[in-house]
Amino acid sequence: MHYVTAGPSEYVVVTGIGIDDLEIMKKGWIWPFQKAIILDVAPMNFTLDLQAMSAEKLEFNLPAVFTIGPKDAVESLNKYARLLAGKKNNQHVSEIVKGIIEGETRVIAAGMTMEEIFKESKFFKEQVIRHVQTELEQFGMVIYNANVKQLQDSPGSEYFSYLRQKVHEGACNQAKIDVATAKMKGDIGERERHGETKQEIARIDAATAIAENERKQQQAQAEADLARKQAECDRDVHIAKIQAKRAAEMQDAILQKDLELKRADMEMERLRADQLSKAKVQYESSVQAADAKLYAEQRSADAAFYKAQKDAEGSMFAKQKAAEAALYEKTKEAEGLRAVFEARAEGYKQLKEALGGNDTTFLQYLMLEAGLFQDLAKANGEAIKGLNPKINVWTTGSGAGGEGSDPSAPIRNIFQSLPPLLTTIQDQVGMTPPAWLANMPRNEKEITA
Repeated sequence: MHYVTAGPSEYVVVTGIGIDDLEIMKKGWIWPFQKAIILDVAPMNFTLDLQAMSAEKLEFNLPAVFTIGPKDAVESLNKYARLLAGKKNNQHVSEIVKGIIEGETRVIAAGMTMEEIFKESKFFKEQVIRHVQTELEQFGMVIYNANVKQLQDSPGSEYFSYLRQKVHEGACNQAKIDVATAKMKGDIGERERHGETKQEIARIDAATAIAENERKQQQAQAEADLARKQAECDRDVHIAKIQAKRAAEMQDAILQKDLELKRADMEMERLRADQLSKAKVQYESSVQAADAKLYAEQRSADAAFYKAQKDAEGSMFAKQKAAEAALYEKTKEAEGLRAVFEARAEGYKQLKEALGGNDTTFLQYLMLEAGLFQDLAKANGEAIKGLNPKINVWTTGSGAGGEGSDPSAPIRNIFQSLPPLLTTIQDQVGMTPPAWLANMPRNEKEITA
């Protein structure tokens, strides 16, 4: 067992017991039956001199330098560690990377013409980098930088040489044309400048003459305006002097008036001060007299209030003591009653036990002791005292066997029983039948009432 620590650009890859696949970390303990290797993720430079062929079957060389290394991500590091770990310094990794770059470059170049590759070198470079990166992702690697140099002729091919000569000759011819064009434009420009100079001089002379005339007109107008303004100023000065004189006279009159008013006000204030001094003295005398009277009345009221307060406190104290005495008396009476009832309850309890615990016998004993049976008998006698019951007896029918021979006997019996029935109802409950049914005589109670 030992402890392993990786450098800044390194990772520790651990496999073995306790790990399902592999584990990547910066530092940790390596246990028995586990194996650890250092995975360097620093980018590597791959210098290539690619040979490719365009769509026209023209061969060319493409010098390039690619900076490629493992991608610093968990999934990419797992792929790199599983496929290429421990082989960085081996020719195997370099062959894989160069093979991918050469293959993708040849595929892209085969689909483009030489003119397209030469003019659209940026697009060609982007396509190469994108396709190479797609293939490198399966190994967990990423392109950090790609520097594709100028296209060169392959041995036996002079396409770029002729193309450069063509461009050179075209540039020389275009330069000669530009020189002749520039000379022609120079001659024409010189003539145009001479004519424009003369035209400009004539225009300036005319403008100068017009400007001088306008200036003379403006000068004459200015002199006229100056004379008019001078006259207006003289008039305004004269008017201002007159106004100033009149204003001074008016101001003098106003000041004289204000002076007289101030004198009158001073006299009025003097008289008012005299009257005010007298009134103030009289007021202070009245205030002192009123204060003395108020103080005397206040002391008298305070004395009366103090006396009433003390009387109220004495009365309240007496009532409080009387209430406490009454409360004490009621408390003692309640305690006495409570003691009596407790003694009576204890006696009843012993009596009930003596009677064998029979509730009915105990209740009858209490009723006898309280004289309840005598009171009930007396109340019943008082209830039936003075009653005068009436007993009416009546019979219907003419005898045995008579009703069978007389079919009207039932009706006759009903009518014979009505008078005594109605009379009994009237005597017992005081109800009289309606007049259409029977005309009953008035009973004695109604006559008496």
